[in-house]
Amino acid sequence: MKKLIAIVVEDERLPRLSLLAKLEDFRHTVDVVDACDSYDSARMSILRHRPDLLFLDIQLQGCSSIQLLEELKQTIPLPYVIFTTAYSDRKYLMSAIKLSAVDYLLKPIDKGELAHAIAKAADRALAATTAETSMPVNLSLRSVNGKIYVSADDIAYIKAEGNYASICTFHGQDLILENLLTLEQRLPAGTFVRVDRSTIVNMQKVYRLNHQQHTCVLLSTNGIELRLELTKSGMEKLMEMIR
Repeated sequence: MKKLIAIVVEDERLPRLSLLAKLEDFRHTVDVVDACDSYDSARMSILRHRPDLLFLDIQLQGCSSIQLLEELKQTIPLPYVIFTTAYSDRKYLMSAIKLSAVDYLLKPIDKGELAHAIAKAADRALAATTAETSMPVNLSLRSVNGKIYVSADDIAYIKAEGNYASICTFHGQDLILENLLTLEQRLPAGTFVRVDRSTIVNMQKVYRLNHQQHTCVLLSTNGIELRLELTKSGMEKLMEMIR
């Protein structure tokens, strides 16, 4: 199994350095790509790196990390979360449970408890990967007129339409009665990437990019081309993913 991409979010310097030092012993399982010391820097880093795992302090310079997660889940599927805190407050514990946190560790963090939490996160990631590889080729989707069955490989891109989504295949377009986040969680990870707040692209079908016009051409296996207009941020994200 591949390493879990992780971000450490801790606003106090010494606890942050202490956790990073302890995580060195788990390099075979966890790859720490960033360490953040504030709400804003954490939000930006998480959106950029899309980590598998967060080590997240409950309180961030007067802000709540619960609020951070509530904000993020409107845009991306949440990573696995291991909360770290100096408080054994029941209110925080209940919030962690509601957000399906992997674990809740009290500072100073015990290395044995840290190992147990990381193992739980790895087990969840393995189970999710197994579920993805066994996912059926055809997706059953609710449309305005009932249900449609679509091959994931045939989807070029998906656009948000308010609380619904428009799926564009190489044979046409359908309005689906599911939101973009729900669809994103059902699609094969890595193949389908949300490039901005309203667009998911099938990375395997990207054929040509025009950075100046912010357009992307997608190509099917039998030579059908589709042109997709993107936002500036969407084009930049797509260019970054392809490099």
